[in-house]
Amino acid sequence: MASLALTMYVINKSGGLVFSKDFAEVARVELNDSLRLASIWHSLNAISAQLSPLGGCNGIQLLEADTFDLHCFETPTGTKLLLVVEPQAQGVPGLLARIYELYSDYVLKNPFYEVEQVIKCELFDEALGALLKQQGGL
Repeated sequence: MASLALTMYVINKSGGLVFSKDFAEVARVELNDSLRLASIWHSLNAISAQLSPLGGCNGIQLLEADTFDLHCFETPTGTKLLLVVEPQAQGVPGLLARIYELYSDYVLKNPFYEVEQVIKCELFDEALGALLKQQGGL
């Protein structure tokens, strides 16, 4: 089940990047590129949900490329958790569900956090790092 997590993004329901963390040197991306990625992903996700011939489609959940896979977990509030991993990584949807639990516990329950704003929570960073190490993702 080991999968190397390369990068984690959190996109708010408006399409703004509120969290970005690189876990591998090879995955380093400039801030402007990360902001562009968040905006484009939000737009493509919304368009794909509307154009899908299947009812109840939630948009794009997995983008597979030659050098990485990008998994998306959309929360009930419209926030999107994106995890970039090595190709063909196993167990990523379950890992994203656990990351959402951490996000709920450490970010949303933080009395100093304002919803839709940039996430600056050291406890969330530490818990995320520990989870990925435990899962063999770092």
